[in-house]
Amino acid sequence: MKTDFVLSNSVDEPVEAPGSGVSWPAVIAGAFVASALWFGFMALGAGIGLSALSPWPSSGLSPSRLAPGAILWIMVTQAAACSLGGYLAGRLRTRWVAVHTHEVYFRDTAHGFLVWAVGLVISVFFFSTLATAIGKEGVRVVGQHDYYSDTLFRTEHPTPLAGDDALRKETNEILAIAVAQPQILSADKAHLVNLVVARTGLGRAEAEARVNDVVRQDREALDKMRKATAHSLYWLFAALLLGAFCGSFAATVGGKQRDRVLKPIGRVPEKDHELVTPPATLGRRS
Repeated sequence: MKTDFVLSNSVDEPVEAPGSGVSWPAVIAGAFVASALWFGFMALGAGIGLSALSPWPSSGLSPSRLAPGAILWIMVTQAAACSLGGYLAGRLRTRWVAVHTHEVYFRDTAHGFLVWAVGLVISVFFFSTLATAIGKEGVRVVGQHDYYSDTLFRTEHPTPLAGDDALRKETNEILAIAVAQPQILSADKAHLVNLVVARTGLGRAEAEARVNDVVRQDREALDKMRKATAHSLYWLFAALLLGAFCGSFAATVGGKQRDRVLKPIGRVPEKDHELVTPPATLGRRS
């Protein structure tokens, strides 16, 4: 009797999961929680004067007055909000079976990072006052020019004159160009000196000294504001990096607790902390 033997591969071929490895519902839920918590913290910080960013345009510190306490507050709130959002994403995600523990750790880390990224995008819509605050500094420059243009035409006996609005508008435009360059143009300087002499009655030498002093003060104020704004953005970038790390780490912690399943009801465990693998995953490699 002839017997036929069929050779088969004894090694199981890897099975590809039908869906993505990302649990988007858990990521989106964690991102909304992180954004809401950060919004609440920043509102609290604006109320107690520790926040550089505020949900309201007229509240909080401007970038030119960012204090060390505000920097610490931004970092603490970013770390706390992202940690809670990442932890929730790790706890709410789908349990992966037949996946190596290293891959599970990587996916949990990626979930925490996604929570931070999605939460940051969501926060842009709520915390757009950052760009507003920076742009508001540019608006303040206009008011700053108004102040210095008034300084040019001060007299001991001020009287309202016709054409003041047009005169100050022209002066503001000249000052805006002057502070953007290392030196004021000679033609603009001569014109300002003539305006000061005609409006205040000062001597030409005294008027020229006043123009030089006002332009210098205006330029120094603008440079100080720019440096303070850049300084605040550096610390904001550091706070965002801290939030990304905390969110990723917290997601791994939440994922580990998600995969721990207690024994079924009706079976008395030998120890209170004894854990078992659910029947659905018996025989599977994880």
